[in-house]
Amino acid sequence: MISGKRIAVVLPAYNAAKTLEATVGELPDLVDIRILVDDHSSDRTLEVAKQLGLQCFMHDRNYGYGRNQQTCYREALAAGADVVIMLHPDYQYTPLLVTAMASMVAYGVYDVVLGSRIVGGQALRGGMPLWKYIANRFLTAFENFFLRAKLSEYHSGYRAFSREVLTRLPLLENSDDFVFDNQMLAQCVHFGFRIGEVSCPTKYFEEASSINFARSVKYGIGVLDTTLQFALQRFGLGHFRIFSPTGRRLEPGYAEYYARDGAVEPQG
Repeated sequence: MISGKRIAVVLPAYNAAKTLEATVGELPDLVDIRILVDDHSSDRTLEVAKQLGLQCFMHDRNYGYGRNQQTCYREALAAGADVVIMLHPDYQYTPLLVTAMASMVAYGVYDVVLGSRIVGGQALRGGMPLWKYIANRFLTAFENFFLRAKLSEYHSGYRAFSREVLTRLPLLENSDDFVFDNQMLAQCVHFGFRIGEVSCPTKYFEEASSINFARSVKYGIGVLDTTLQFALQRFGLGHFRIFSPTGRRLEPGYAEYYARDGAVEPQG
């Protein structure tokens, strides 16, 4: 706990067996709840997760990164988490920042905290491909202009959220694909949540997950679309479910798309 708040780390996993142990091994002891959601991996991800004592949930088929996050947050809230940190299990982001990010939310400094690869010039040093870096800078500038925000990047997969954020955002209106990340941040800005950032070193290596060029283009188009929807909503020229206060929110309960034999209790 931090300041009496229960801390959860959620790991949205797909074929992460090779890097999961290294990731979990660096989680700080203050983490109260450790949840992995397996999006129907074809490797030993679920087996390794059980051996590491994680609370596990598995989808009955591969639904995508966005749906995986929905499950992560639903189960963290059901477990009583007050602060939830989403960390990729591919060991690209350092788990050592969990304490700092969780503290900023637990003490009420921010509602959302992002681990930024851009602050401190860490992205290219860590091996981010140049074309991805250029796309990141262009999309971030585009979003900052229309969202009237000043974030260093919107595309980090390392994030901490307060319980209030996860219960208020209409997350079930978002995509099941990678653009879920971007929609969620646009929603945070729209609903007035405070967003902070910390510098986060990252590592790009063979086992680390990374979307290919075609998926990246699709993601980029989705980012532009989300940003324009935000602008239209703000100026009263459009109304979109992802920005609606009556949009569908996360609800507790075992979702119908879970694999019934995929949920396990923590070991030990």
